[in-house]
Amino acid sequence: MTRTDVLKDDSQQRQKDLIGGYFTRLANAPKTGHKTVATFVPGNLTELISCFDAIPILPEINALQSGMRKLSGNYITEAERQGHSEDVCTYVKCDIGMFEGGNIGPTGEALPKPDLLLLSYTGCFTFMKWFELLREKYGTPSVMLHVPYQGQGEVTPEMRKYVVEQLERVVIPALEHTTGRKFDIDLLREKLAWSSKAEDDLVKVWESAKHRPSPIDGYFGGVYYIGPIFTAFRGTQEGAEYYALLRSEIEQRIREGRGPVTPEGEMKEEKFRLVVEGPPNWTHFRDFWKMFTDEGAVVVASTYTKVGGLYDRGFRHDPKDPLGTLADYCMGCYTNHSLPNRVDLISKYIEEYSADGFLINSVKSCASFSAGQLMILREVEKRTGRTGAFIESDLVDPRYFSAANIKNRIESYLQMLEQKRSSVAGAAR
Repeated sequence: MTRTDVLKDDSQQRQKDLIGGYFTRLANAPKTGHKTVATFVPGNLTELISCFDAIPILPEINALQSGMRKLSGNYITEAERQGHSEDVCTYVKCDIGMFEGGNIGPTGEALPKPDLLLLSYTGCFTFMKWFELLREKYGTPSVMLHVPYQGQGEVTPEMRKYVVEQLERVVIPALEHTTGRKFDIDLLREKLAWSSKAEDDLVKVWESAKHRPSPIDGYFGGVYYIGPIFTAFRGTQEGAEYYALLRSEIEQRIREGRGPVTPEGEMKEEKFRLVVEGPPNWTHFRDFWKMFTDEGAVVVASTYTKVGGLYDRGFRHDPKDPLGTLADYCMGCYTNHSLPNRVDLISKYIEEYSADGFLINSVKSCASFSAGQLMILREVEKRTGRTGAFIESDLVDPRYFSAANIKNRIESYLQMLEQKRSSVAGAAR
């Protein structure tokens, strides 16, 4: 079956329509009078922003879309020509180059200048410098919500109070000033209820991968599932309806004993079950995915798909405590957790999802993920007894994706897993 012959589920078309509609609304914001707020995916305050009838702009999403459309290489070159280092996060350089090229979004329309820059997560210090650059480019006011790092592996009452007070005294007044609208806490409660419903259904989708065969790929397929909840549709009825539809389709796949949908069609045989740590490469996304599907390898759980919310570990947005739950969400981002917490999470995924092994994709320019990954590899191997693999690529810089090298490493790793499996089976006879 060729790519053009692949049948899509209803949820795939719904997801495509939602994201396409979002970018169209964003492009038309100057005409419709909607204010726009640039913010980041981890720890974003989507529900709060939408209470002011504003539309979020997400620079990481713009960058990865550029990567998937094979445009990021030229954008990065332009940013480096302006003096940005080779070692700077390629999302940042892609965004800077995209700005210089007219800021054209995936629908072919120019994205608007943000009316406010809202930094609500500081676990990645690059984000702060990124918004400093955008403030210089756009001349737009900025506001920062300082989010404490979970250095001791937990959120304390003092940390929570600190974030809530900033929401009350800094962030909400800035949104009121930018949009000319007063804050409505009851509206926020309504939106948080929609968020919680969508999160319930998304968790059921993630947990479906505990079945054999897994009906989903929780990494490559997972990046499509998280699209609406990562962008503008958390806290909306449309978002909740999408996740209800997705869940119903996945439950049907379980009943029929079917594997995940891939760009090459439905996977027929599940040979390996893996957990993956780290973001994917976007410039060669389909080729990267195919390296796994060709070998019958399914990713049953991943950390990247939780960077916008660890819902599967119990967090839900709580309408009864609107600002407190936003504080908890901001501090609960995956990369805001300590390294021991991250080791613990990956180890639990391996056990809970009966994974044969785990793979780390170390991204050259993303310190938030790559820092400590070799330690994570050793500790997870020690704790689980499963062998890990380590590959290297980048987010949206095509110069740092060596297809032959990565393919060889993945194939060699899976061959090793197969040999170990055969040895164990032989010893048991």
